[in-house]
Amino acid sequence: MIQSVVITVDRNVLAHQLFTGVSRQHLACLVAELAGPWQAMIEGRRHEARGGARKREAGAGARHRLVFVDRLVVTLIHLRHDLPHSVLALLAGVDRSTVTRAIGEMRGLLAERGCAVPDRPGLRLRTLADVFAYAQAEGIELRLDATEIQVRRPAAGRGGRRAFVSGKKKQNTMKATVVADHQGRTLWTDALRPGRTHDATATRNEGIGTCFQHFPDVEVLLDDGYLGLRRDHPGQAITPPRKPNKIALPHVHAAREQARHRHSSKRITVEHALADNHKRWKQLTRWMHRREALPDTYRAIAGLVSDQTANA
Repeated sequence: MIQSVVITVDRNVLAHQLFTGVSRQHLACLVAELAGPWQAMIEGRRHEARGGARKREAGAGARHRLVFVDRLVVTLIHLRHDLPHSVLALLAGVDRSTVTRAIGEMRGLLAERGCAVPDRPGLRLRTLADVFAYAQAEGIELRLDATEIQVRRPAAGRGGRRAFVSGKKKQNTMKATVVADHQGRTLWTDALRPGRTHDATATRNEGIGTCFQHFPDVEVLLDDGYLGLRRDHPGQAITPPRKPNKIALPHVHAAREQARHRHSSKRITVEHALADNHKRWKQLTRWMHRREALPDTYRAIAGLVSDQTANA
């Protein structure tokens, strides 16, 4: 006779930093920050379902099989290691649908948090205008770069299929724009766009032109993919110097190479932020789920990374 095996995992073990990607202190802060919004979301959903105010005292009725802290821990493990929902359900001792619903709830709450500001507890940046206002107030020179995440190819015959084919990667991707400071600390990330979208176009669609107009003292270091922004906003959008004519003197070429090296040395921090912080979360190395969920996932991870780097 075949006997079923029940796997029991200590919840304290699952909450370890090796699983969640965050320290226990950081996890405690997340619990204190998100418990209220999660409870309000649950009560709002129940109010809509029953069509009015509750008739029983708070706390009456069925209990959650997966309490709030466990829902947060399961979501963090999923973001960090991309474990399947069925595996997480087995570890938590609940049904797979419970884990799927919990991850959907917590991922949205994490995405709405925004990015932390160094040395400003409680202040978070949620829009590009917030980042520019913060940079002008603090006199910070920003770094901006784009990164691509490989996604599943859309089904044949579906409209807009070619929009995801990246000309650079030669793969189906979605593109994210990230802003960091001079120390590589993440300050903002945009809503992801199909990989065929040009870097400068994606940034313009987020309203960077208006931000340049309203915050004339802010300078942003960019790479050669944003030459159009430098043309439209000289002195604010700073890209590497262009290559001089072939007939230019040797010292002109040497000066240009030195200037490009200085520019790259200052801008490298945002690339390190993408490689060392963002891409350490497995879900951002290759996305194998629904593309509609990737923007919230990226913003959630960016907010968690900003918490860690802001306090480093």
